[in-house]
Amino acid sequence: MASTRRVAVVTGSNKGIGFGIVRGLCKTFNGDVYLTARNEGLGRKAVEDLKKEGLNPLFHQLDISDSTSIQNLKAFLQKQYGGLDVLVNNAGIFKDESDAPFAEKVEETLKLNFWDTLAVCEVLYPLLRPHARVVNVGSIYSTMAFGRCSDSLKAKISNPNISMDQLKDLMRDFEAVAKAGTVEENGWPKWAYHVSKIGVRVMSYIQAKAFAHDSSRPDIIVNSCCPGSVHTDTNYNGTKTIDEGAVTPLYLALLPPNVESPKGEFVCEKVVEHWPS
Repeated sequence: MASTRRVAVVTGSNKGIGFGIVRGLCKTFNGDVYLTARNEGLGRKAVEDLKKEGLNPLFHQLDISDSTSIQNLKAFLQKQYGGLDVLVNNAGIFKDESDAPFAEKVEETLKLNFWDTLAVCEVLYPLLRPHARVVNVGSIYSTMAFGRCSDSLKAKISNPNISMDQLKDLMRDFEAVAKAGTVEENGWPKWAYHVSKIGVRVMSYIQAKAFAHDSSRPDIIVNSCCPGSVHTDTNYNGTKTIDEGAVTPLYLALLPPNVESPKGEFVCEKVVEHWPS
């Protein structure tokens, strides 16, 4: 029989910002907190490190690029808890500074940061209970990328009525022009990571709108956020600690019941940011 305990899951959380988010949830969330990682050994070591701090995270393997791994997590949560209360989609990659061809960087970055994150949402969202909170970790780089887009792309990205299919088409278009070597000619900036986070930001907005119309599961809120410039394996120049980077994701993961805002927003330093006009 499934437990009625509340449960939170953080993807990509054996190190970096995700690790900081798990640490924070263990201190503040009334329920079980799952640290997940692609590599089971690294994930279990991270759990043991937090236990040495007097915290009690749990572990489940999750590779967001592996559909079977996502389904295994869903089956586990369904059996053990009968639902899900907090999901933080933190897993992602930054390859903009690698020497790989740009089209390759775009394909790999969008696959993990956008398409695989979306796949996690599509599989786990049916488990979300009323009052659940979803945080999709984005980046202020999405704002920078938007500023470099053509006017026609800006209009599509910021369209308040954009659909998920339209967003998918935009991401596929970026991948196609990257392969063709005509990114800037087609109005896109030549930044793989930045554009992937446009996708995450708009995806969160669309998902939040859908949940707002789901009367069977009230008060499910989805937001995206920027954790700030955090010193991690992918950002050696970051000035924030991982715990400082976890502040805004934790704020969104722990929003109280029936708040008016933020919902479907992009949040930096606990403040809602809009697309620049």
